[in-house]
Amino acid sequence: MPTFTAADGTRLAYHPRGTGEPLAVLPGGPLRASAYLGDLGGLTAHRRLALLDLRGTGDSAVPADPDTYRCDRMVEDVEVWRDHMGLEHMDLLAHSAGAALAMLYAARHPHRIRRLLLITPNPSALGLRATPEERLAAARLRAHEPWFADAFPAFRAWLAGRADFDDVFLPFFHGRWDDTARAHTAAEVGQTNEEAGERYFAEGAFTPRETRAALAALPAPVLVYAGALDGGPCPDLARRTARAFPHAEWTVQSGAAHYPWLDDPETFRHRTLAFLDPA
Repeated sequence: MPTFTAADGTRLAYHPRGTGEPLAVLPGGPLRASAYLGDLGGLTAHRRLALLDLRGTGDSAVPADPDTYRCDRMVEDVEVWRDHMGLEHMDLLAHSAGAALAMLYAARHPHRIRRLLLITPNPSALGLRATPEERLAAARLRAHEPWFADAFPAFRAWLAGRADFDDVFLPFFHGRWDDTARAHTAAEVGQTNEEAGERYFAEGAFTPRETRAALAALPAPVLVYAGALDGGPCPDLARRTARAFPHAEWTVQSGAAHYPWLDDPETFRHRTLAFLDPA
């Protein structure tokens, strides 16, 4: 397990997996250890993944200053990491909340990005967020599922601020609520720094106008990847996210929700590799 030291002295860890050209990976959560990403649907057979544990998660140390959990404060962690790995330019994949960090990094260090993959991204850095209406519309697509009758009212109450988060609606985040999804979900509590996660999107983390202006000139190709059953982002929000980049494409994986590499590994692997290594 390699480590490096961030600018403020915090020791950060990352996990190399697989063989081939490097692919740097930022996890979501926010502030969930990178272990949940696994082999990203078998990408390790084609790419050498480097999965970063953000500060305070996984094998990375807790910082002295908790304010450094804010998303924009971690941009330089990514730059120090790139330099540590000896990459002049890098292919960067980011999932969910990690995509907000990836967008800020790309805005600040555009010429360090060779290709950028945003997987079911949280586009807060652009001033965009999934709405309760979008999330409920996606949830209603699952009305045929045996767990829907119990899950939907709890999900609606949570989105309205009338109830706390309830595990009963976790199936909405997965395209297939099977043993793989259950195990993935069961590991989340132990992998997530919830206190740090509350600071990730703190006030001041994002300046959407400035970020949009910087990303409008990003020379790198971008792939925005959505799940057809995901509500955050729904496919339309993913499409609007892609519009922020001059060289972007977006794709929607049928039958997938927020973790498309679990729902259909083969499709996920095929589409991401087609973008990373075009013929």
